[in-house]
Amino acid sequence: MSRQNLPSLDPLIEGYFRYLDKVGRKRPRTIIDVRCSVRRASDQLAQIRPGVELWHVALEDFLRWFEAERQRGATPATLSKHSSHLRGLLEYAWRSGRAERNVLDGFSLQHTLRPKAPRSLTLEEAERLVEATTAPGPAGRRDRLIVLLLYGCGLRTSELCALDVAHVSRERRELLVARAKNDRPRVVPVPDALYTELLAYLLERGARGPLFRTHAKKRRISAKDVCAVVTAAAGRAGLGEDVTARTLRHSFATHLMDRGVDLAVIASLMGHRSPQETGVYLHVLPGRPQAAVRTLSIGERS
Repeated sequence: MSRQNLPSLDPLIEGYFRYLDKVGRKRPRTIIDVRCSVRRASDQLAQIRPGVELWHVALEDFLRWFEAERQRGATPATLSKHSSHLRGLLEYAWRSGRAERNVLDGFSLQHTLRPKAPRSLTLEEAERLVEATTAPGPAGRRDRLIVLLLYGCGLRTSELCALDVAHVSRERRELLVARAKNDRPRVVPVPDALYTELLAYLLERGARGPLFRTHAKKRRISAKDVCAVVTAAAGRAGLGEDVTARTLRHSFATHLMDRGVDLAVIASLMGHRSPQETGVYLHVLPGRPQAAVRTLSIGERS
């Protein structure tokens, strides 16, 4: 069922969706996710508390619903997402004067989730992957640069696909990531060795249009095209099938952190909304948090 065919919810809830669109400037996909969470909660909590609006539901009833969802097979990440979506709605209802309080204010399921260490390459594996992208000819040079930008600049697949020639600053040796996640454009420095190859590619690529095009129809590359390039390179390098474009992005962050780069700097380079998102990479570096604490001189005599 399309969004247009979905029956409307309470006017206040529909007003919240418009607020997310016009004021919050959330992406359509995000608003659809919020709508799904709210509709699911509204329908099922109506069975627990018939006739009670969501913003008047007690915390205990929300907890019962979260537990029922868990028993129905919802993952911790899904429950955390539902909690976040509902907390935003209740905050909107409270600020609109429709509720005395936001019962989910300060409540989070996030603390129950153990961050899963993302797959990343070792330095030796990264070197093998780069060496496996040395095929000659225009197609080989394009594919090599795709892999190098994913690993050397930590780009998301969608960001890479959206790059235009005009997004490359030759004076500053930077990339403008204009179409970034959460509408947060950023500038990413290009490593010197990578910039040399990028410049050579630009000389034969032309002065305008998409940075990367398909060879057959000369259209902008898609995520599927990028996936095929990375999978093929990983195969030639003798790496597993689980190596994806996201693996290269994770490797970018992990290797920077391993070199002691500040977490906030890495968060900025990757386009994270907060260093919290980047903190997951601490879990692939055993002992890093403990080592940082041990640098403090608490209790030492001067």
